[in-house]
Amino acid sequence: MQKPDHQIHTPNCGCGHQPGDVVAFNRRGILTGAAALGTIGALGVGLNGRSIAQAAAHRIDVHHHITPPAWLEVVKKAKKDNPPLANWSVQKSLDDMDKAGIATSMTSPTTPQLGFLPPAEALAISRASNEYAKKLESDHKGRFGTFAMLPLPHIDETLKAIEYAFDTLKVDGAGIMTSYGDKWLGDKHFDPVWAELNRRKATVYTHPTGANCCVNLIPGIPDSAIEYGTDSTRSIAQLIFTGGAAKYGEINWIWSHGGGSLTAFSERFLIQMPNSVYKGKVSREDVQAQLNRFYYDTAQVSGVHTLKALAQTVPVSQIVYGTDYPYRTGADHTKGVMAAFSGAELAAIDRGNALRIIPRLKG
Repeated sequence: MQKPDHQIHTPNCGCGHQPGDVVAFNRRGILTGAAALGTIGALGVGLNGRSIAQAAAHRIDVHHHITPPAWLEVVKKAKKDNPPLANWSVQKSLDDMDKAGIATSMTSPTTPQLGFLPPAEALAISRASNEYAKKLESDHKGRFGTFAMLPLPHIDETLKAIEYAFDTLKVDGAGIMTSYGDKWLGDKHFDPVWAELNRRKATVYTHPTGANCCVNLIPGIPDSAIEYGTDSTRSIAQLIFTGGAAKYGEINWIWSHGGGSLTAFSERFLIQMPNSVYKGKVSREDVQAQLNRFYYDTAQVSGVHTLKALAQTVPVSQIVYGTDYPYRTGADHTKGVMAAFSGAELAAIDRGNALRIIPRLKG
């Protein structure tokens, strides 16, 4: 993990830290964020004008979806597309970013990614999609970064894809699903992949999906309303309690949507599990240590109540800005994050925290 440029000893801020705790922030992110906040304060926080967005363009969005053409073709063929996915365009992304003060978006295709394809085809589509994302990055200097799509759950093909994506394309990290069929990320099936990404000290962005157990579980309620958030939390729990999170401690995991339902279940993870099923195996301190080193984005949890609950569960230094574009707008999330945080904390969430795990953007 990259060392921060600066550390701040927090007061009793009600944000998940105790007095005297050390919180890592990036000095450049704080200064840039503070300047942007001053501009926003002077002009208003509506973010409905391009002038505000341009003056404030410093945010790093770690949760921004794109639709590479090769991937869209196979998704449509499998009838797994939806209107936001099918109607995405580069210009729409840029316009949304400009309105929200987003300098750089880390791109990734969303669910279902490639698990529905046979191994060879999944590998070919992942390669084409990652090449498309890197061309997008080069065509719009400074505006995009790339979390590579991997052909999971196919292990051999995924290892080949990692080598090409990281060594040839020079991606910023990997973007994966929180489950594949009936396997979550703590399953030993994935160990060879985590071992390789751990060796590379990679940033791994995760996005929830519908697991086999829970697709169309409640009539009339889409999986994205409940099951997606729960799927993220299932993988968090499995990684921690199987020891995978500790074993692969060099991976910088990013959990979408504030970790899903983590804030509601964290007490069970911290107290009930260590005192029952995992007594003598995993302690409360072990659980909290892993929760405190994971990263969590603000996408779809940008309400003050949800963000404050997250900040009471994990350090603010682990919260990163995300939007879930094109399923939500950047402006929605900028308004929400600004309502919940201010000063150095806001600057860290907007940019500084992400710079620690995406060091290329420091330049």
